[in-house]
Amino acid sequence: MNIGFVSTRLAGTDGVSLEAAKLADILGRMGHHVAYCAGQLVSDGPPGRLVPELHFAHPDVRRLHDAAFAGKPIAALEDRIADLARHIRPAIEAFIEDFEIDVLVTQNAQTIPMNLPLGVALADIIGDTRIATIAHHHDFYWERERFGGSGIQGLLDRVFPPDLPSIRHVTINSLARDALRDRRGLASWVLPNVLDYARGPEDRPDRRDEVRRCLSLAPDDIVLLQPTRIVPRKGIEHAIELARRLTPDLSPRIVRVLITHPVGDEGTAYLAWLEALARTSNVRLDIAADRFAERRQDSRSGEPQLDLQDAYELADLVTYPSLIEGFGNALLEAVFYRRPLMVNRYSVYVADIEPHGFDVIAMDGKVDDETVCDALAVLNDPARRAEMVDHNYAVAARHFSYDVAGGVLQNVLDSFQ
Repeated sequence: MNIGFVSTRLAGTDGVSLEAAKLADILGRMGHHVAYCAGQLVSDGPPGRLVPELHFAHPDVRRLHDAAFAGKPIAALEDRIADLARHIRPAIEAFIEDFEIDVLVTQNAQTIPMNLPLGVALADIIGDTRIATIAHHHDFYWERERFGGSGIQGLLDRVFPPDLPSIRHVTINSLARDALRDRRGLASWVLPNVLDYARGPEDRPDRRDEVRRCLSLAPDDIVLLQPTRIVPRKGIEHAIELARRLTPDLSPRIVRVLITHPVGDEGTAYLAWLEALARTSNVRLDIAADRFAERRQDSRSGEPQLDLQDAYELADLVTYPSLIEGFGNALLEAVFYRRPLMVNRYSVYVADIEPHGFDVIAMDGKVDDETVCDALAVLNDPARRAEMVDHNYAVAARHFSYDVAGGVLQNVLDSFQ
């Protein structure tokens, strides 16, 4: 079949774009043809149609978003949302027609209201045409405090997500599945984040030292890798606290916290606070988002652009102290690249990941003496590290593989027949 992915963006290192790329790969291996439609597309990805108004950062889209959720009122807001939805609808319909799309896969576009007109346009198209649609939900608006009290609750209930007969809903964890059922009466399949554990990562001998040189890191620096965007729910302050508490025991080696992703869509205040916290804690905080991309390449500045595997290659310990996560893409990446891992026991981890028996340095909302002791044991004992990463890889290969995702996708596709 011809399967068309639609989202605000399908490029970069954000979780939605990365998971979409994996599903496109899996569907391709199953014999299907994939095309993309979004406000930002990866240059070497599937064929597709670029529609700038689909991106959540488009000025017109952002203005409507801010009016709904950031206290910047616009008269007749829902009418203006509908007007822009009517404007972008023909571009999506042309994508469906030009690529002869049999099944749409909407990637978080009917889930979180970053682009309100896109959600409306998709609901209208799917409702009118009854095209088979897989709505892949990563994070619902009710999971984010910032989307509360909008004054457009009726629109949110109708569109994010819509209840339409040709839509099959897919959530990324069991808590979201239960919430969607309880709030909206909609059933869904659970499709966890996955990686291709059967194939494994690319072999890059001696790459670790090369990457460290690129980033001006000393060979013996201790790198705590924070492979996430800089938004408050990532709990990055806990990584800084861990670095602070590890420093006396690891001196004279320098303990660094290195962040690979940029500031998210929630402003720069959190970054400023983290930088101030790092200064008062005497912790080296490296913001290296401009050096990492989805794929390795040479940048215009002449400095090599590194990829996510490079980030994990240089890490001594991956920190994942998130307060809230839809699933945990970076967690699975740390396992995939065989790196030890510190995890805050966020709700989805406790419900859907921890029961499988992963071996991690666990924290419960704060870095305590046990957290520090466990981290030191891992950092100082190569045998302990090897045992941890080998065990975790085997567990993930059983439960979060491409084969698991392929089985779920096949069941969803079969449901359209």
